[in-house]
Amino acid sequence: MPTYKAPLTDMQFLLNDVFDASQLAKLPGYEEATPDMFQSILEEGAKLCEEVLLPINQSGDIEGCTFKDGVVTTPKGFKEAYETFTQGGWMGLSCSKEFGGQGLPLLLNFLLDEMVCSANLSFGMYPGLSHGAYNAIEKHGVQELKEKYLPKMVTGEWSGTMCLTEPHCGTDLGLIKTKAIPKGDGSYSISGTKIFISAGEQDLTENIIHLVLAKLPDAPPGVRGISLFLVPKFLVKDDGGIGARNGAVCGSIEHKMGIKASATCVMNFDNATGWLVGVPNKGMKAMFTMMNEARLAVGLQGLGIAEVAYQNGLSYAKDRLQGRGLKGAVFPDKVADPIIVHPDVRRMLLTMKSITEGARALAVWVGMNLDIETKHTDATTREEAGELVALLTPITKALMTDHGFDAANLAVQIMGGHGYIREYGVEQFVRDARITQIYEGTNGIQALDLVGRKMPERFGRMLRRFFWPCAEFIKENSSNPAFADILPNFAKTFQRFQMISLLMAQRSFANPEEAGAAATDYLRGFSLLVLGYMWLLMVKTAHGKLADASEKSFYESKLKTADFYFAKVLPEINARMMNIQAGSKPVMGMSADLF
Repeated sequence: MPTYKAPLTDMQFLLNDVFDASQLAKLPGYEEATPDMFQSILEEGAKLCEEVLLPINQSGDIEGCTFKDGVVTTPKGFKEAYETFTQGGWMGLSCSKEFGGQGLPLLLNFLLDEMVCSANLSFGMYPGLSHGAYNAIEKHGVQELKEKYLPKMVTGEWSGTMCLTEPHCGTDLGLIKTKAIPKGDGSYSISGTKIFISAGEQDLTENIIHLVLAKLPDAPPGVRGISLFLVPKFLVKDDGGIGARNGAVCGSIEHKMGIKASATCVMNFDNATGWLVGVPNKGMKAMFTMMNEARLAVGLQGLGIAEVAYQNGLSYAKDRLQGRGLKGAVFPDKVADPIIVHPDVRRMLLTMKSITEGARALAVWVGMNLDIETKHTDATTREEAGELVALLTPITKALMTDHGFDAANLAVQIMGGHGYIREYGVEQFVRDARITQIYEGTNGIQALDLVGRKMPERFGRMLRRFFWPCAEFIKENSSNPAFADILPNFAKTFQRFQMISLLMAQRSFANPEEAGAAATDYLRGFSLLVLGYMWLLMVKTAHGKLADASEKSFYESKLKTADFYFAKVLPEINARMMNIQAGSKPVMGMSADLF
């Protein structure tokens, strides 16, 4: 069975030293979010993940969910684990106190989500979807709906889903056929079929609250005519109790490559009763509240997989004896050296470690800005934080999920044949991670969002939310000896990337296919640049902490990992920029019949 220990030391380093998360306690409503509280909550979350969720991850994958007569049964141990999760108050960690939540920073949820997904990604799907549904209802629902549904979603007694995709359409939601007919009493009759609905049916909660995209009879065509509806599995009585079964039924579950303990359902809505969330024909605005959070949450899934894959690859590399070091025996007292002495194994481990730790820093930075956007008293500060979060959302989703899959594959490669078989557990990480690059918008869609929406926004204003602090750091630290080996090359790369961004904007204005052809390379290059900035912040902090003898090895590890990142990972940007400069002709110049 795989092993996992929550990376609490690294989390505390980022929270307390690199980003100073104590400033969140100055925001209204977050007064209780002190560093001590953060540490206490994260320690308890780590125990939950290590002791409750991890032991049922591999068994849940082997058993999977079962479906019979419209009923889904989750694997052995999942109901008990879910009860432990909800009774511990984890479901309502960052939910509003008005509806029974604890009202703590979203940043805490980010770090908890990473740990949960390292320990058991399938389990994490159930509360993750509920949290997204809660947010959409809380921000866009009328008070009556909030009071009726949110308290039991906060406790975890009821769960939530998002029902978007239909058999004939995926990303192009303007093509949906699900209909909503007014019933004359303020409710609507919802009919249609949705596919790929995570947690659409399960045996963990007594009710499931579906958020369904549908079209009203007089709706305009395309996405302008989409509305969002709340459709419960069971109707709710006036006293809050469970009423009659609604016309929302699971038709089947998918037989999947991974996350087998998470039920992925076909949901049939047959004259189901639902209630409008938000404004008629403005459902996409409400659904984007859920989708944007989901994109960040999926990024954290990739980060979670990357961390647990690294830990297991590292453990194996330290224990597995095979061959001798290229300069001779490193451990002459052993029959062979552990494979961690070999350069190629170290390359794989350091690739995993450097990107994972950089990605965690990015998650903390995004999480803090999300809290600032939500709670800060100054409107300008909220706007600036929101723009940075919006810019970094497609980067976070694509970068972390690509890395999660890559890291899982590297773990298999390090472990060789043992990685390929079930007993060691890392082959499950590969299978589980693969879906994260697809759902909540494929990573190609994330790239198009970055270049098609975020880049041109207000003539590049969103881009400047990252470019400005990056440029300021370079300026302030140009003579700092701690950066003598890494900052000059980073500064040159940063300058070139700004020029490439301008080139893309100019080309795309004349020919939109230029943006489409370069989008994935641009997003990847941008992601590596963002990670570089994260590593600069960590290097500066680690240098200042080296005198702390008790943690010296931790900070030395940070500096060595940073050296690897800047020397071996960041240069990939150069190849990406060359691809962008090549333009769209190599991609679009061949007619379809020549493929």
